[in-house]
Amino acid sequence: MNVLLCQTNIVWEDREANFECIGELLAGEELPAGSLVVLPEMFSTGFSMHVDKVAEGEPSQVEAFLNGLAKKYSSAIIGGLVTRVEGEDKGRNELLALGAGGEQLARYQKIRTFRYTKEYEHYQRGTEVTTFEWGGFKICPLICYDLRFPELFRRGAAMGAQVFVVIASWPAVRVDHWLTLLCARAIENQAYVIGVNRCGEDPNWDYPGASVVIDPHGKVIADAGNEEAVVSAELSLGVVEEWRKEFPALVDLEIV
Repeated sequence: MNVLLCQTNIVWEDREANFECIGELLAGEELPAGSLVVLPEMFSTGFSMHVDKVAEGEPSQVEAFLNGLAKKYSSAIIGGLVTRVEGEDKGRNELLALGAGGEQLARYQKIRTFRYTKEYEHYQRGTEVTTFEWGGFKICPLICYDLRFPELFRRGAAMGAQVFVVIASWPAVRVDHWLTLLCARAIENQAYVIGVNRCGEDPNWDYPGASVVIDPHGKVIADAGNEEAVVSAELSLGVVEEWRKEFPALVDLEIV
């Protein structure tokens, strides 16, 4: 399966500018049909706590944009968005995965909202880990701060996940944590891990990019660097299956 990581310098709270940027970045790429394209957390607005400004209305502009990309490139698309909790002031920090025909493959609500920036005061926490199938793989999507909680990945692994996708707005000050934890999640779950982060800056943080694909052995097989970029990698189901068969560590999860 071909995966494409779209690392952008998100324009603060400006959907149209961010849609245009992604469109231009992808226009220069040749995507095989059936690829998986991944965009960062809150890719259309930046990591904003202004729920009133960034929450999607009806119809959702972000959903329409992702739908258009999926159909244009005959590929699955993953991207972050914000929706509002009905009857409350809080929003949901979500991830939407659409298939090549625009069909919904998965919708995931961030479970671990970031206490350090008081995200939990503005965004409702999710509860359910989810998976979906694409390109012959079972894929588990997660969001940013979730990366620090290995039990969420174990839940995905127990559901059969062979690929984990983490979309993020992870700041430069903790980039070493980002890379180390992505690698750890790949090794301990014997799975590919795709981490897609933003670059540039917003009113609060600087961002390092450092979007990567890590194989089940913990080896980085694609790295987007620290500037706006698109990078691709080829994932092989055989790599996952053969390693899990040779070194069956996941079997021991069932032994107490």
